[in-house]
Amino acid sequence: MIMQIVAWIASALVFLAFFMKTIIPLRVVAIASNVVFISYALLGVYYGIFEKVFPIFVLHMALLPLNILRLYQIKQLIKKIREASAAEDSVEYLIPYMKKETHAKGEVLFYKGDTADKIYFLQQGVVTIPEIHKHLTPGTVFGEVGVFTSYPVRSASAMCDEESEIYSIHRDKVLELYYQNPKFGFLIVHLLSRYAAESVDMILQSQREVA
Repeated sequence: MIMQIVAWIASALVFLAFFMKTIIPLRVVAIASNVVFISYALLGVYYGIFEKVFPIFVLHMALLPLNILRLYQIKQLIKKIREASAAEDSVEYLIPYMKKETHAKGEVLFYKGDTADKIYFLQQGVVTIPEIHKHLTPGTVFGEVGVFTSYPVRSASAMCDEESEIYSIHRDKVLELYYQNPKFGFLIVHLLSRYAAESVDMILQSQREVA
């Protein structure tokens, strides 16, 4: 009777696992079902039928550490993503992947319509986006929008207002880091979100000026 109750509980947990929409609850329920199935098999020792439930014992003894390991890996990934989110404005870790460039006053980094093949980090100097009369100051990342659009072309130009020290990273390396590095992924999401917010503000400002 006890074995039947335990078996029904284990079966219910397996059934419940199929209703989990996210991975962490699924792993937790899977671990619980493993424990209950192992208990069920061990009850077979008491009732003298362990040899009949031995395959169940072996299966869930193997699945239990696997589910625990996967749950731990997911938890670690979430931790890294949260840490990345907390430090999403920092680009210091990108410097080793970037190429240092020095550009003279008046030099054009790219024109509107050019292929967007790089992201830039302004270390020193001033860069102007003439189409929107915007001046970029040291510490600014720019050029990221074109890299992540369906058609990688520049939507505006960029020109050095004074001699500037700039770090650049090629599009191919950017995409590699985007998929491999959570910190870089959050940085890009933050930059694109900020760009979208600034665009909305500019549109609203223009509408207010017209009104």
